[in-house]
Amino acid sequence: MIRYTIAAFCLLFCSLQLTAQSRVGLQIGGHSSNVLEKNNLPDWDETKGFYKGRTGIHLGVIADIPFKENGRFFFQPNIIFTQKGRKFNQLFDTTISDIANLRSKQFVSYIDIPLNIVYKQPLGKKVKFIIGAGPYGSFFFNGRHEQETFAKNGAYLKEENKDLQVGSEPDSYKIFDFGFNALAGFEFGNVFLTANYSQGLNKFFTPKDYTASQYNHQIIGATFGVYLGKLNKTEKDTDNDGVPDSKDKCPTQAGKPELFGCPDSDNDGLPDGEDACPTEAGPAENHGCPYLDTDKDGILDKDDKCPTVAGPRENNGCPWPDTDGDGILDKDDVCPTVAGVEKYKGCPIPDSDGDGINDEEDKCPKVAGLKELQGCPAIAEEKKEEIVKKLNFVAKKIQFTKNKAELTKGSTVVLDEIVTILTTFPAATLQIDGHSSDEGLREVNMRLSQQRANAVKTYLVSKGIAEERLNSNGFGPDKPINPAKTEQARQQNRRVEISLSN
Repeated sequence: MIRYTIAAFCLLFCSLQLTAQSRVGLQIGGHSSNVLEKNNLPDWDETKGFYKGRTGIHLGVIADIPFKENGRFFFQPNIIFTQKGRKFNQLFDTTISDIANLRSKQFVSYIDIPLNIVYKQPLGKKVKFIIGAGPYGSFFFNGRHEQETFAKNGAYLKEENKDLQVGSEPDSYKIFDFGFNALAGFEFGNVFLTANYSQGLNKFFTPKDYTASQYNHQIIGATFGVYLGKLNKTEKDTDNDGVPDSKDKCPTQAGKPELFGCPDSDNDGLPDGEDACPTEAGPAENHGCPYLDTDKDGILDKDDKCPTVAGPRENNGCPWPDTDGDGILDKDDVCPTVAGVEKYKGCPIPDSDGDGINDEEDKCPKVAGLKELQGCPAIAEEKKEEIVKKLNFVAKKIQFTKNKAELTKGSTVVLDEIVTILTTFPAATLQIDGHSSDEGLREVNMRLSQQRANAVKTYLVSKGIAEERLNSNGFGPDKPINPAKTEQARQQNRRVEISLSN
């Protein structure tokens, strides 16, 4: 045990040589120690309530080693003598038991070596809030077991064991234990006060008569400590800013190490003595003063070609012009000198056939026509008769798969003739009506007749006919051409009629 402690002291001493700002101190404190136990005893849930923590003390040495000069993170190795263990106290019902009271004490001591990483947040010139955590290793030092039995007849028996067994065998304490610990508190110059918590992660004891899945130390306490001073003497630092006077360009004013100890009130990287605007952050090229942005467009006046008028960065701070006043900026306007609409990127709506009716209002945008016919050319009366005759002839040849809205192969050839008619007469518009017989459910017939009319329309549109030239309706059995109930009459009533609607 002694050689482990000596080795730990040597390790601590060597680590303290890492920096001139390292300190060593003494610490002492009180705590409550307990044991976290889980086992296979059948009555453990009732028994564990009789175990209580014991009070103890801890004392030792601590090192305080900054990771870098004037940093806020520190490495704090410790060597601490710690009293651990727990107590047991159970009262019995003397009407059924000869024992009135059973007490036991488990007092064990360890040499703990916590290795903590600590963060220190200044709260003033001398006060710092500290918080940290880290692992610890622990060596068994000594201990004793004590048990007292009080019988109901007044008899008293005390048993004590001061030579506890150490090793890996049952009923033995392990030489080495380990766990984690955490701390939080305050540092006042060379004095510190912290709250501490630690918990073992290893079963430190192996019971003999039962199996324990957990047998770990737990400690909650407080520590008072005093740093004895730095191991290496440091130079004088009048303003206590961490920069020695020999390197401090402002030795009477607390400042930043990166500015050789001079203050920088606005944190712009320029020391106040060289900053034309010490309370306003600004770049060095502007002598520490901020650049202005008069028009508040996010572009500094030095880079803004229109500093008094807000504009986008991509136009160097100037607003985009709209020469033709159509509400579309010239940068997005394909026709910047002629008023247009957004849909055509700032250009006027086109008139492809030059008939004075723009394409959006022209139902025959590729053929010049009349305004009263919405841009389509007039159809002569004799041509109308010709078209109607052709449509009636062709419509009678349109056929569908039985009970479906699927055109037969032959019907598509017939419909191509209608495509030819509509191409020849671009002003013509059609009405496509689907009809059915009265067989079956009316709603089924209504749906099927509409689907068949739609199928004809869809085919014509697929061949390049504008959809607005076609209208389709389904009338089901409501408009029979032969009201008879014969199969021949029903066959006549199953039809698609195509008529000229203009």
